[in-house]
Amino acid sequence: MSRTPWITRRTALAATGAAMMLAVSACGSGSGSDQAADNPLDLQRPGVLHVGTLTDAPPNVFLKDGQFTGFDNDLLKAVAAKQGLTVEFAGTDFSGLLSQVKSGKYDVGSSSVTITEKRKQTVAFTNGYDFGYIGLNVPAGSTLKSFDQLTGKRVVVVQGTVQDDYATGKKLDPVRVPDYNGAMNQLKAGTVDAWVSPAEIGEKLAGESGGKVLLAAKELSPTPMAYAVAQDKTKLKDALDKGLDEVVKDGTWQKLVDQYYPGRKTPADFTPGSGAVKITR
Repeated sequence: MSRTPWITRRTALAATGAAMMLAVSACGSGSGSDQAADNPLDLQRPGVLHVGTLTDAPPNVFLKDGQFTGFDNDLLKAVAAKQGLTVEFAGTDFSGLLSQVKSGKYDVGSSSVTITEKRKQTVAFTNGYDFGYIGLNVPAGSTLKSFDQLTGKRVVVVQGTVQDDYATGKKLDPVRVPDYNGAMNQLKAGTVDAWVSPAEIGEKLAGESGGKVLLAAKELSPTPMAYAVAQDKTKLKDALDKGLDEVVKDGTWQKLVDQYYPGRKTPADFTPGSGAVKITR
């Protein structure tokens, strides 16, 4: 007799616990569809693009007064806004950026990433938003004036970039550094003969070097730059492509070009976005 109340209470508690577990399970069973509806682009956080970028590559991507800015990043913010999204940036090294996008650490990679077949094996790309030039940066007083003079010279590149691919393809056996400041420091110190650079970035940093570094030559890159996304995030890619067309159509793309690349001419055979809309000037 004395055990009955305890058994009764234990049974009641067990029943209550089971009911709670069923309730939680029921909530969980509906959460998948709810989450999909709230987060159709499969972002880390609904409504927010978590973006990996660089801090030291003006005018494309850089930090100013503690804020991530530059042509690529300001354009991405405008593209995101067209889709009702906000953007949060985080700094990283270029050499790890694409693998970090692939793994889901970042929703998007923004860093003047030139589309290549090799990179397509790691990530997917949006439509191109910019063209670029490969640059040849040299120390002041250098006799190097063209790319065909680099054989046998000590050349620095940022690891994992198209310029790295270019130098490797030319069998230059380049010195690899993790970032653009590292490349500039090598030039200033005289430990290398040249830097194969993204020309816009190379020209900007040369202008800030106090005459210690010059942009000696440049040539047009054969493929455009685009934002990188994980290969399985097709809805995110489509949303960014749509937003890019919208900022081309409303003149934002050209406004940012004029701001960050004053006087730069757009090649006749380059069209940002899908090509379905014309550049508004």
